[in-house]
Order: sequence, then structure tokens, then C-alpha cells
Amino acid sequence: MKTSVYMHTLGCPKNRVDSEVMLGTLEGAGYRLVQDPARAEIIVVNTCGFIESAKEESIQAVVELAEQKREGRCKKLVVAGCLTQRYPDELARALPEVDHFVGTGAYQEIARIVSEAQARRVVVPDPDFLHAASTPRVNSLPGHSAYLKIAEGCDNACAFCIIPKLRGPQRSRPVADVVAEAEQLAAAGTVELSLVAQDLTAYGQDLPGRVRLAELLPELCKVEGIRWIRLHYAYPRDFPDALVETIAREPKIVKYLDMPLQHSSDRLLRAMKRGRPSRWLRELLARLREGVPGIALRTALIVGLPGETAEEFEELLAFVEEQRFERLGVFEYSREEGTEAAAMPGQVPARVRRARRERVMALQNRIAREQQREMIGRRVEVLVEGRAEETEHLLAGRHAQQAPEIDGLTYVNEGVAYPGEIVTVEITDAHDYDLVGRVVARDGSRAGRRLPAAARPAGRRTGLNVLR
Repeated sequence: MKTSVYMHTLGCPKNRVDSEVMLGTLEGAGYRLVQDPARAEIIVVNTCGFIESAKEESIQAVVELAEQKREGRCKKLVVAGCLTQRYPDELARALPEVDHFVGTGAYQEIARIVSEAQARRVVVPDPDFLHAASTPRVNSLPGHSAYLKIAEGCDNACAFCIIPKLRGPQRSRPVADVVAEAEQLAAAGTVELSLVAQDLTAYGQDLPGRVRLAELLPELCKVEGIRWIRLHYAYPRDFPDALVETIAREPKIVKYLDMPLQHSSDRLLRAMKRGRPSRWLRELLARLREGVPGIALRTALIVGLPGETAEEFEELLAFVEEQRFERLGVFEYSREEGTEAAAMPGQVPARVRRARRERVMALQNRIAREQQREMIGRRVEVLVEGRAEETEHLLAGRHAQQAPEIDGLTYVNEGVAYPGEIVTVEITDAHDYDLVGRVVARDGSRAGRRLPAAARPAGRRTGLNVLR
């Protein structure tokens, strides 16, 4: 019987893609993938090393899964990812129960590492790996949705960020290669692509001819079967009019943009080395809202950067109130060794950082509730994902402005739908982040599309007909 492998992934969607590449490489080498670590002979933990809380979560996961070597079938435990890239020697000393440590530049070697008896315990080359359309990959999302990583690494020098040291410089995939992978995913049933990179808007600047994101997107829109294309992690420093026009023009590009801004204070933006002042950011946001009517903007902010004053924090609160972002996440500043910000004077106490984060999120929760209530009565397209986790009487899906994993859900309590189908839903109720509605229209050309049985809910629900 084939050797069984379990993969545990922490961190961002970019990390998820790396796990999918490792899974594809292992499956191609003859390993059998399992969903239960107790049944796995090999366990791989793909870690995150971005901020302190992520590092702690990664270490906890490794320690917990190491118990499977004592209680389960596990014969080899492998720790991969950013945390390994950042602390290879320290981890090797601290975790004797781990058999192999694999850095971000060695994912293509994972099958060889776990199979060779004499493989090195620590394999951490320079972070220069970039997967291609020909690289084996197993999509770990429901088959109708997938992440598409179009570039790796980052050339920015943000004072608070360790990522360039863990991922290396910007490395973009050629347009034809990205399109080829999109075609492969579409052929497997994917209808939604979420484009990810460390810096999405820097895509192509390192390629011959300095191809830009605005040139890649129309080519992806030509891929038959793809209905939604979503943009994540668009660094705001360079956002040309051509990109705004492309988002507005192409119907397959959902009117949703994930663009981390980090702060609104000019002094702190300079300290962060973000490259643009607050006035420029406000002008960009106005240009996006004017050029792409109805666009939903997601951003990320950092509170408690060294030296952040009470006045600068109040300025940030006013910025959030002014802009009324449809989606917003807040991070407490994390002092990371090896970053410029770690040596800055005026480190903000943890209790102050925590209180500031809570105030921003309380404000955003109020804004979100108001925006959610405005959705009642509207009709939106919803990608049905399957039976709701909370109850078998509802289907769960997402409308175009709800990204997978990070945003809310739209629950369907009346109508007929397949998982993987995009249907028109009338919103009848709204909660802080989730919506409820009923199916009012289906596209007959897609109504017969079937997914594997494992992806479909079983049986008929009360008040809801689920086609099987």
C-alpha cells in the first residue's frame, strides 16, 4: 500500500499554494494523501514565520503533531515553510523529534527528502523556488475555487516586514505560464481564481519587456470556464490608470480589491518605508471608487508601530471612518528581529497595541453592520460552496465581494442550487459579516454541472432543494 502523507498548513493563501505544490510532488512520486494525521506515515507542517503570533501557532502545531510519532502511524515529521527558512539551526536544536526541516526554496525536493534514508535533516537553500504550470499541484480548496500564485518574493523594503528575507526577490511567472495553469484549473472545474503574490501590482516588472498586471489580466479573462478573477495583496505604491481601467472593463474581474495600506499617518508611512504619502493613498482610493463603481475594498492596517502617538492613532481612526472600507483587518505591530523597525525607539507597550486594535475593529464592525444592512433587497450572484457547517438546512456560498476564507458567507435558505454553481440570490437578511438570501435565478447553461460526490451535500434539506 502507498505511503500515506498528511499536510498541515498555516499562514496565508500563498503558503497554501506552496503546500499544494508539495502535495502534488508527493502524490506524483507515489505517496497517498490523507486528511487525518492519525492515519499518516509522513506528516508535513508548512509553517508561517511572519509575526510572533504566527510563529507561536506554528511551533504549537509542530509539537502537537509530533505526538503522532508516539501515538499514531507517523514515521517521519517534516517542518517546512517560512519559519524553517528563518530559524533553521535554532529549530533543529529545539525540536529533536523533527526528521527534516525544509526551507522555502526546497519544496520541489520534498519527495526526495522524505524518501531517501540519507537525506539531510536541514535543507534550506536560498529562497529562489518558483513553481510553474508544469509543476505538480493538488488544489486543496473546493474544486470550483483556486488560488493562482503569479509571482514569488518581494523587492519592497518595508521596515516592519521580514518576508523579503524569507521569500527572496521578486520573481514573476511569464504570462503564458500563468495562463496555462489557469487553463488546467478551469479544465478541472475551477470557476473562481484568486490571484496572489507578495506584491501583486509589481507583477512583471522583472520580466523581459516589463510586462504589467494590466496585460496579464485580459489574457486570464479569455480562459474558458473561469467566471470570477479576484485580486489579492495589491501593493499601493504603483497602481497605474491602465490597471484601474482593466478592472472596470473586464466583467470576469470581480469588483473587489485587497490592497494593504498599513496606516494613514505620513510620518509613520515614511518610517514604514511604504513609499507613498497619505494624500496619494486617498487619491488612489478615490480613483478606484470613481473608476470602478461599486468596488469593495479590503485593506490591512498596523497599529502600535514604534513611535505611533495617540494623535497618529486618532488620525488612523478618522481615516477608517472617512474611507468606510468594505473589508478591513488590523494587526498589532510585531517586533521582528532582522527588520529595521525592531531597532526603532519608542516601542509601544503590548496593552496599548491591543487596545488600539480593539478600537479600530469596533469602529469597523459598526461600519460593516451598516453596509451589510444596505445589502437587504439586493440581488447578487453567489458561488454556492455546499452545505453550511452550522446546519444541514442551509447552503453556504459567497457573493463576488466575499473572498474565500477571509470574508463572510452568504447563506441560502430557499431555492435550488448545485455546489460550484453561480446563482442569483436575493438578500433577505444581514448579520455583521454574513448574509442570508433565496435563489431567484439560475443560469440553465450551468445548471447541469456536477462536482464529485464528496463535494456535494447529501440529501434533501428542509425548505431547500439540493440537486444531486
